[in-house]
Amino acid sequence: MANKEALRELQGRLAERLQEARELEQMMGWLAVEAAGYPFILPLTEAGEIFQPSTLLEVPHTRPWFLGVANLRGALTGVVDLAGFLGLRERVPAAVREQARLVAFNTGLDINAALLVDRLAGLRNADQLQPEPPPNEPLPAFAGLRCRDESGRVWQELRLSALARDERFLRMGQDV
Repeated sequence: MANKEALRELQGRLAERLQEARELEQMMGWLAVEAAGYPFILPLTEAGEIFQPSTLLEVPHTRPWFLGVANLRGALTGVVDLAGFLGLRERVPAAVREQARLVAFNTGLDINAALLVDRLAGLRNADQLQPEPPPNEPLPAFAGLRCRDESGRVWQELRLSALARDERFLRMGQDV
């Protein structure tokens, strides 16, 4: 019970910091998340509200990474398992669901979608991350910067604005 309260408190603090960071547009900032153990950063200007996973209405004949539709603040929102979409896993393990969160896309991106991430890892700013050279393999258009933090961990930026235009992502609810 104490863990749930601590997680809710962390989520509240992150939401407050997310709002504060949006108001300080002079500095580039990211929401750091993990999916299947991989570190990702989402631009604060493109991320929306953070929600605790709620009841999902499953949609038949959809891709395995399309988890269903949730009612988020009165809007029907398609929920995508980020790790599943990226091919990092097939199903969300039950143990992950305790810490998992939904990160909605910013309303300015004009898409009712949210990503299920395994864990929130805080906020990052440009002072905390050093750019890394891109890998030799081709990356999708929604993959942005690669950055290394003080501990040596490399974070991959996911540009939600480009993801919202990705053809494969937009077909989330179509038959396989």
